[in-house]
Formats: sequence, C-alpha cells, structure tokens
Amino acid sequence: MPKLKPGTLLPTNEEDRAITAAATADPDATPLTDEEWAAAKPQARIGRPKSAQPLKVSTTIRIDADVLAALRATGKGWQTRVNDLLRADIEAGRLRNQ
Repeated sequence: MPKLKPGTLLPTNEEDRAITAAATADPDATPLTDEEWAAAKPQARIGRPKSAQPLKVSTTIRIDADVLAALRATGKGWQTRVNDLLRADIEAGRLRNQ
C-alpha cells in the first residue's frame, strides 16, 4: 500500500460501513456488472497518436558545442530540421560508409 500524505484521515470501520451502505442504497449509483466492466472502453487514448512516418528513436551523439548552439539558436523544431537535413543528405547519396 502506498504511503499516505501526512494528515490524511481515514474513515473508521463504522464510518466506512455507513458510506458503503449509502452508496449501495443509491439507485443512481449501482455497481457495474462484470459484463459492463468488460465492455467498458477508455474515453481517450493516452499518449501520442500513431504516426504514418517511420518511428523515431532517441539517441545520443557527440557534436561540437558551437554546432549545437547554432542548431538550437534556430528555434523550436531544431531537432526536426537536423533530421530533415540528414535525411536529405542520405537520399542525395552524400552520406555513405567510409
């Protein structure tokens, strides 16, 4: 069980029974059946949507500090621009095994 924040007040057993009894007596708050839980679907998908482009991976490279500063100085989206430049060089045949 996770630690509780200091000052958290838990209901006593008697209070918990009273809360449970009130909840089960409420006709607008009937518990879901196993079938209803099985049919339940999330309201929203969490995370980024799937992309039609190839998957991008995170990597670490060593580059000169002044080169990195110049790239970052181009503003938001600099990593995408670097990717586009590298892709263009690959497609043009300028990058190959040496």
